[in-house]
Amino acid sequence: MSVKAFLDTNIFICSVDHKDPRKASIAHDLLRDCMVNHTGVISFQVVQEFFNAAARHFPTRFSSEDAVGYLTTILRPFLAVHSSVGLYVEAIGIKSRHRLSWYDSLIVAAASEAKCSVLYSEDFQHGSKINGVRIQNPFIA
Repeated sequence: MSVKAFLDTNIFICSVDHKDPRKASIAHDLLRDCMVNHTGVISFQVVQEFFNAAARHFPTRFSSEDAVGYLTTILRPFLAVHSSVGLYVEAIGIKSRHRLSWYDSLIVAAASEAKCSVLYSEDFQHGSKINGVRIQNPFIA
């Protein structure tokens, strides 16, 4: 059985923002592997953060057609965690116990809710474990 992996927003951003070709390649390979093996998971928050970055920070902004295409072909197959009172309650506890930001707490709560073993992100301490989820920065050489 394959390990379920939560993919943080920065993985998707790096896969389409080619400022750092090494990171883009790593992110692209990780997304492809997770899609092929049906192991990748994201939450509603990742979708929101991705499109916020795409609209504000990408050198070439997505057209409406590009955004819908990316949503339906790339993001939708991974989307498994939606907002709920339970998710927010868990995030509040994580924020209190681990002193994370609200948005980072929501990411960890979503990964935990989805029963992911690993959270791929460059925004957390590599190798740490929160709520049973191991943090792994895929960009560390």
